[in-house]
Amino acid sequence: MATQSLPPLPPLPPLPKPVASTGFHISKDQLTTIVPVAVAAALGTYLLCRYVNRKSCKKGQVNKTINKDSSKVVHSFDMEDIGSKAVYCRCWRSKKFPYCDGSHAKHNEETGDNVGPLIIKKKDA
Repeated sequence: MATQSLPPLPPLPPLPKPVASTGFHISKDQLTTIVPVAVAAALGTYLLCRYVNRKSCKKGQVNKTINKDSSKVVHSFDMEDIGSKAVYCRCWRSKKFPYCDGSHAKHNEETGDNVGPLIIKKKDA
């Protein structure tokens, strides 16, 4: 059996040289449209988040649990009934409100606040 030889293949064409490109181009006209739209979207998102958070969260309230059915919490004491010393809560976390039970220590640790009790005592003679 005779072996047949194949004709030689033609040379391959040279590969194209890669073009240096950043891959993303924006014209000045596109930029003048994109920037205001992006700023408006960011501002709208910020304002919407503030509005939603304000409606769903009452972070500004100090009194979270005491006499919430009352329009205003007021306590009154006669000086004669106090004795020699009385310690009153100012953090609104006391389980013995209006008297202090030391709850401000935990409150201060959790929030970085520095609130303490109101202490009323008779002057030493």
